[in-house]
Order: sequence, then C-alpha cells, then structure tokens
Amino acid sequence: MARSHPQHAAPNPNRNIKAVRTVRFWAAPLVITLALMSALCALYLGGILNPTTNLRHFPIAVVNEDAGPGGAQIVDRLATGLDRNKFDIRVLSRDEAKHQLDTGRVYGSLLIPPSFSSKLRDFATSAVSPARPDKPSITVSTNPRAGTLGASIAGQTLNSAMGTANGIAAQRVMAEVTAQTGGTPLPGATQAGLSSPIEIQSVVYNPLPNGTGNGLSAFYYALLLLLAGFTGSIVVSTLVDALLGYVPAEFGPVYRFAEQVRISRFQTLLLKWAMMVLLGLLTSAVYLAIANGLGMPIDLSWELWAYGVFAIAAVGITSSSLLSVLGTAGMLVSMLVFVIFGLPSAGATVPLEATPPLFRWLAEFEPMHQVFLGTRSLLYFGGRGDAGLSQALTMTSAGLVIGLLLGGIVTHLYDRKGFHRIPGAVGFAIAQDHQAQHQARRGKSTQPPDSPVEPETPAEPESPDEPESPSAQT
Repeated sequence: MARSHPQHAAPNPNRNIKAVRTVRFWAAPLVITLALMSALCALYLGGILNPTTNLRHFPIAVVNEDAGPGGAQIVDRLATGLDRNKFDIRVLSRDEAKHQLDTGRVYGSLLIPPSFSSKLRDFATSAVSPARPDKPSITVSTNPRAGTLGASIAGQTLNSAMGTANGIAAQRVMAEVTAQTGGTPLPGATQAGLSSPIEIQSVVYNPLPNGTGNGLSAFYYALLLLLAGFTGSIVVSTLVDALLGYVPAEFGPVYRFAEQVRISRFQTLLLKWAMMVLLGLLTSAVYLAIANGLGMPIDLSWELWAYGVFAIAAVGITSSSLLSVLGTAGMLVSMLVFVIFGLPSAGATVPLEATPPLFRWLAEFEPMHQVFLGTRSLLYFGGRGDAGLSQALTMTSAGLVIGLLLGGIVTHLYDRKGFHRIPGAVGFAIAQDHQAQHQARRGKSTQPPDSPVEPETPAEPESPDEPESPSAQT
C-alpha cells in the first residue's frame, strides 16, 4: 500500500461552544436543506398540477374499418379538431392498435366498425318508419394498464370528440329526414332519437384484476425496489465504515470507534458492493413474499424476483459509489438522482406526455422511470420486451456500468494518490482525544484526595504507518 498523505483537518480540543454562534454553523444546514426541499416541492407539484395543460403528443389509436365516407369524415374531424401538439392521433389497423394497447404505447383507442356508414344511412331513411332502427356505434376503449390517469385522459378526450361528431351527424340526419317528410313536424320521441344518431360505447381494454391498486401497484413496487437500493446503500455504507473503525458507532449515550482495519478505499467499496448484491437477493425475495401474501397478482414471480435483484443491486452499487467518491455530499447527490428527480419523472402516476418538458427529458435516463417500465411490463404486460422491459434492462445495465466505473476508478485513484483514511483520520484523532479525557476522569475519581498529582509524561509519537487502535488505549 502506498504511503498515506492525509488530507484531513486535525481536531481542535480548545474549540468551545462559541463555535455554534457563527453564521456558517447555522447557514450551511439550513441553506442546503431548504434548497433540497424547495427542489422537492417545485418538482413534485410542478409535475402533477396541470396534466391537461401540459399535454404533448399524447398517444391515441384510431381504427377506421368503415368502407363508406362516414368513418373517414369522423377521422378527419378528430385529426383536425384536436391539437396536433397535444395529441398524437395514430390511424392504425385493428391488429396494430391491439399491439400498441398490449404494450402500453397508447392510452386509448377509437374503433369505427365496417358497417358504420351504411347503418347511419339506414338510420336516417328509416327514422320515420314504425320500426325502430339500429343506431350505428363507435367503441371508445381505455387502457388502464398503460396508466390510470392516462386512460382517463384518453377516455375523456375521445368521448368529448365523439360528442361533437354526434352533433354534426345529427344535423345531417335531421336534414335527410326533413327532406323525406317534406317539413312535417316529427314526434318528440323521434326528434330525441335523431339528436343522437351515433351510439358511443365506452369499454375498458383488458381490465386490471383486483389487487393492483387501480394500476398503482407497479409504481409502488418499483419505488420499493429503488428505495431498497438507495436507502440500503446508505445503511450499508454507514455500518461497514463503523465496523471497519472509520466512523463512530453511537448507541444511546455510548460513543465508540471499532478497531481500525487496514483496508484501502477500493477494497472497502468492493465490500459494500458485495453486500448490496446480497441485499438485493434477500430483499427482492422478501418483497415478493409480502406482495403475494397481500394478494397482489403476480404471474411472473421468478422473473420479477430476478429483475428486483438486478434493480436493487444496480441502484445500490451506483449509490455506494457516489458515497465513496463524494463522501457526505454523495448522499445528497444520490437523493437528487434517485428520489427528487426520479419520482416526478417516473411516468407512473402522471403520464410523461402530460408533464412539463423537463420531466420528459429526465425520464430518458432517470433510474426510477426505467425501473417502473420493467416492473410494469412484468406485472401488467406479461414481461414483454417491447412493453418496456428491454429498455429497462438496457438502461439499468448502463447505470450499473457507470456506477462500477465511477466508484472503481475514482477510489483506486484515491488510493494511488495516497488519500487513505489511515493514518491521520480525523475520527481516529477524535477517538484518541475522547478516550484520553475519559481515562483522565476515571483517574481523578479513583485517586485519593491527599495523594500528589503526578505530572503527565508526553506520549511517544505514533508511527505514521502503524497507528495504535483506539481499543488498545482503553
């Protein structure tokens, strides 16, 4: 191991309570915390308050199987009547629309059947006959598996557009009926039927089963995976550093350092990485057992467990690398990356197409969105790769590689440059000072009142390569 060149600030035993009266002491915690909470509030509220106002390229499928002019006219009105910047109207075949519904690429669809124009024409010609004519129908389907709020927006938009189309069709039908009757007034019931010649059928495409929290189970399960990696990395880093003797362990009033282990920064990080992998194996299994016990439907148990292990390990390894590279600041950076920026851009509770542009940009690389896509695919879409699982695996792998390279290269560089934690660590010096004070107090309490006080003998300086452990002084 290369010789150390400590870059630590030595403790000042003469510093007293006056240190808390400085501006820096009060400003640093308050300003940093206030900045984080302000970002949290602005991002969270800014992403959910106005989903309809923030709509951009919201995907909706339209299937026109009608051979007559009626269906084409409705499609044209739909395309021209809706804002092209807000809505992405995709005119597809029935099979293409089904594929996009099955992969969560559209939030709803509109189906115009083959007999629409002929039924609309027959309805107008037979309106004055005693027989009750059949109304032409149009089916509006919503896709809650792609997102509950997204399905709601799609349903409202299509039903509203079809209401307008129904009114236009009613005017044409009334004109044809008036021409047939020569302007003779029609009974009220007949007029009421002619005012709404198209029957709008609203259905839910492939409804979610019970136990999915109305489509929120995928989001919360993904959130649990991310928190296991992020929070787990903080707990693991803290405990590993304490057990290796580099940070104190406090248990109530007890404040102690473990005996320091001579280990490099890179080796310490390898230990933390290994623990995060083990934590992923165990935590994913526990999550799966609890979810099954609570009645959450899971068709691909082994696949969900394996993906959970991968997601927890990837997030935990990357977060551990940030903590090892940046120290305390790494925890703040991890919080920004995984939580503060991650949750609003997940695209789970609010569709990304209904959020401000910032969140759509963040979702391209934010871990939370990738974990959500993978979890949603496994829970709602049968683990299909084109339903988000392939993207989730690719992006999570990329994040894992970045975390491994960042932590491995930088900590190895720290070791080569001599930025070791021993000797000269501040915590080691503080532990020595605390233990010396403790022994001095014990000596005074056990010394007889009349016995002379012996002068202290200066301690021999410690070797820079072999520091005496704090436990040896006790």
